[in-house]
Amino acid sequence: MSKIKKAFFCQNCGYESVKWLGQCPSCSQWNTFVEEVVDKGGEKESWKNYADDKKRTQKIIAISDVKSIEEKRINAQDAELNRVLGGGIVLGSLVLVAGEPGIGKSTLFLQCGLQLKNLKVLYISGEESEQQIKMRADRLGNDDEAYYSDNFFLLTETSTQTIFQEIKKLKPQIVIVDSVQTLQSNLIDASAGSISQIRECAAEFHRYAKETNTPVFLIGHITKEGSIAGPKILEHMVDVVLQFEGDRHYAYRILRTLKNRFGSTSELGIYEMTDRGMRGVANPSEILITQKEEQLSGIAIAASIEGVRPLLIEIQSLVTQSVYGTPQRTVSGFDLRRLQLLLAVLEKRGGFHFGVKDVFLNIAGGIKVDDPSIDLAVLCALLSSYEDVPLPQNICFAGEVGLSGEIRAVNKIDQRIAEAEKLGFEKIIVSKYNQSLRQKKKFNIEIVAKGRVEEVYGYLF
Repeated sequence: MSKIKKAFFCQNCGYESVKWLGQCPSCSQWNTFVEEVVDKGGEKESWKNYADDKKRTQKIIAISDVKSIEEKRINAQDAELNRVLGGGIVLGSLVLVAGEPGIGKSTLFLQCGLQLKNLKVLYISGEESEQQIKMRADRLGNDDEAYYSDNFFLLTETSTQTIFQEIKKLKPQIVIVDSVQTLQSNLIDASAGSISQIRECAAEFHRYAKETNTPVFLIGHITKEGSIAGPKILEHMVDVVLQFEGDRHYAYRILRTLKNRFGSTSELGIYEMTDRGMRGVANPSEILITQKEEQLSGIAIAASIEGVRPLLIEIQSLVTQSVYGTPQRTVSGFDLRRLQLLLAVLEKRGGFHFGVKDVFLNIAGGIKVDDPSIDLAVLCALLSSYEDVPLPQNICFAGEVGLSGEIRAVNKIDQRIAEAEKLGFEKIIVSKYNQSLRQKKKFNIEIVAKGRVEEVYGYLF
């Protein structure tokens, strides 16, 4: 009988050690090492036992001899999902989808699998029974019998050995796993959801996806800090990492690309949660701007960009006299440190006494934005609330603000201007340092170019 092999793993980053350590050398976290059995010494079974024997002869090859071919993609029948994946589902890709509990991950990919009627789809669930999945499919079905497909199959199983035996019989064209934290491999003597189990199960699906050229979607959980549960190597192993986020109190959800080997990493898909499942939002700018009957102070519209998609978002601010000793700084959907930086610019360059004011900032729609081009809109919303003077409803902003009070140029200004024009805005304030403005492209919107914060204040107030 061979010896049982054990090792210690960091629960935070997956670092492996032969002995217990107080502090992880990789991520510097304390008391994160747990002991796990990595080899029971028995006969090993893995995906390789069920894969067809394909003898490949590897050899060194010059890069000039490699033929450039475009990846074959499957149309996901979902414009938003196609966008974040870079144009469709790539054959043989391994996609990790993470998000909070109840945000709609299972609903979105069950819906995606049901829409692919011409492909054989296998939905593996370790969390729900067949009846629970059928109930959700009934809710998505729009009372249409044709919504169901004879090519959509369910498997409620957590053992990877059983899963791969069934996969070999069915030979699906797309596999969806919900969720990777519930899977268990008999190669590892540890509980489901542990660091070593997640790593081993993901590695088996990685080998399966690459050897059979089958796309695999792994749905994953996140920790309370918001990071993907499991070892960091999980994110390095997969081809695409998607983050599904949003506030469950709002109807809108955002599918964001964190990593993509086949496309852009700054793409964004927006969905609306309805009683019939997830509905893609074709024009998100219209839903992110509140329709108001009267003009209110503290509101400005920013022309932002996510990937190649222009978004017009509403910035709401409230500046009030501080009642308590220490002024409050509260933000929702915006970086708090960035707000403090902009307030310091207004104090130093404009002479506004925000040091004795409470400042509250919110981005409407419950979304989070980290595009620096919304600085100018945030700054104008703060000034509007400070002066209690509403900004004109037909004006929007696009510009980054520097520490010296200058308005810096932002990229893709033409797309921002075109989006503002499409939504009926009459003026857009931008940086005068934008090179593309000198090309004098014709827009039916007035472009106001300013170089400093003081100039914008004099223009608006």
